[in-house]
Amino acid sequence: MNNDSKASIQPPAPTSDDEIDLGQLVSALKRHWKLIAKVAGGTFLLSAIYAFAAPRVWEGEFQIVLASKESKSGGGAQAFLQSNPGLASLTGLKGDGDALKTEVKILESPSVLKPVYDYVRRQKALQGVNVDDLRFDDWIKSVEVKLEKETSVLNVAYQDNDRELIVNVISRISQAYQLYSGRDRERGISQAIRYLDLQIGKYRVKGVASLRKAQQFAIEQDLTALKGEEKGDAEVINSLNIEAVRVQAANEIRNINEQLKQLNALSNDPEALMYMGSNIPELASKGLPVRLDQIDMQLAMLKSKFTNKEDAIRRLQESRLVLIRTLRRQTYGYLLAKRASAQARLAAAERPKGVLIRYRELLREAARDEATLTQLEVQRQALALEQARKEDPWELISTPTLLDRPVSPRKGRNMALGLLAGLVLGSGAALVVDRRGGKVWSLDELRSALPYPLLAQLELAEPASWKAPLALLADGALQGCPQVALISVMGPLPNDLQQILQAALQLSDPAAQVVATTDLTVARNCQAQLLVLSPGMASREQLVQLRQNIELQGQPVAGLLVINGA
Repeated sequence: MNNDSKASIQPPAPTSDDEIDLGQLVSALKRHWKLIAKVAGGTFLLSAIYAFAAPRVWEGEFQIVLASKESKSGGGAQAFLQSNPGLASLTGLKGDGDALKTEVKILESPSVLKPVYDYVRRQKALQGVNVDDLRFDDWIKSVEVKLEKETSVLNVAYQDNDRELIVNVISRISQAYQLYSGRDRERGISQAIRYLDLQIGKYRVKGVASLRKAQQFAIEQDLTALKGEEKGDAEVINSLNIEAVRVQAANEIRNINEQLKQLNALSNDPEALMYMGSNIPELASKGLPVRLDQIDMQLAMLKSKFTNKEDAIRRLQESRLVLIRTLRRQTYGYLLAKRASAQARLAAAERPKGVLIRYRELLREAARDEATLTQLEVQRQALALEQARKEDPWELISTPTLLDRPVSPRKGRNMALGLLAGLVLGSGAALVVDRRGGKVWSLDELRSALPYPLLAQLELAEPASWKAPLALLADGALQGCPQVALISVMGPLPNDLQQILQAALQLSDPAAQVVATTDLTVARNCQAQLLVLSPGMASREQLVQLRQNIELQGQPVAGLLVINGA
């Protein structure tokens, strides 16, 4: 193979820096296993010391239900509050979808747990513990309040290094939660009752004032109960209807006028007068229509026996005329009197324009104030009943209990975590040390730095296996080259390498020689150049410098010989 053909061989594409070679990572960790072992051992030892030396932390817990059965069942007052969302909102008895989450946050607040916090401070101070820096925000971290998913059951846990104190603390926490369950309800109802009392007093005064105003207006405008109206109490001003009185009186006047016209048209018709008189109760009660009817019957009987010249018949006819005139006069007088009465009522019912409208407004205002007062009194009574009802506190479904074993420190877990952390830290340190060492261990990185053909890979521990690849190399890429330069990139070359390669070349050319050197000026005189290198024996800077020198030398490089295990 000539030099031109050797120079035409294209080097493999370099690997991307973003790719991670797991094999190289494992190799790097193996090379620095002592460092990893030291770091892992140190962290394991520290975690073991902490696990045995750290004070033990104990935990107590209990469960509580954030709603009582009684509040769910309710009663009459509870049903009334549910039908009045505004009133329920005022008392704080109305809930929503986020009510339980809000309760949990409140239960962690100082408004509920401040007495328990003060108790813990006092007890620790009695034990000689410095509590000056113990703030509520720091102490509350020892209390875990967690709501069971999709339920109203609350899990409460408390941790402390004082085992004897925990039972008393969680008992006080449970008592504080039970007191809180009724505290807000009682306070909300009391606030609502005070508010309703104020409103009731206000509307009592306002109702009386509006009623007096309406009565005063009625007196000034003569709007009193009129004759002929309902027989109820005249002070009940809601029963007055002046407009109805006026319409009734006007209709009555028209009716009387029609009756007077008919009376004038009847003249002396006794039958019509008798009928009209009998329809007037006041005239019928005097007996004139009956007497007139009796006279007519007597005349009929006498005329059936005698002539009209009979004295008895003439006397009856004269009496009949007198009765007809009397009935006509009384009927006429009664109708005139009745019309005068109706006209008087009509005049009494007439008021200036706008008076009745104003009066109705005053009546409506008085009625509205009265209705509002009644509603407030009903709500006040419902709240009083709800306040009198004793509601059970939140139910404890598990008693405050101290766990048998401490929750911290967990020795096995701490030591396992310490060992794991040491392995991670040691591996990281090993990779950093390997990277900062500057040595190139990856074959791909070596070929990227020296982009020449890889001719053979030899194992340093097995020189006997070198003969076959070196013989193929002598008959192939190095055939016809009387002098071959072995340029070492790994320090002193193994003696066997030079001897075996030279023996293989001399089989075809007895005068062939192999020159081992690190001097490129010596190597340039040879017909072929081989770079001999080994992973981890050269730094990146050395490889870059070597490549630059070869380019300056201007002689082609036949390829690379890689010796593993150097």
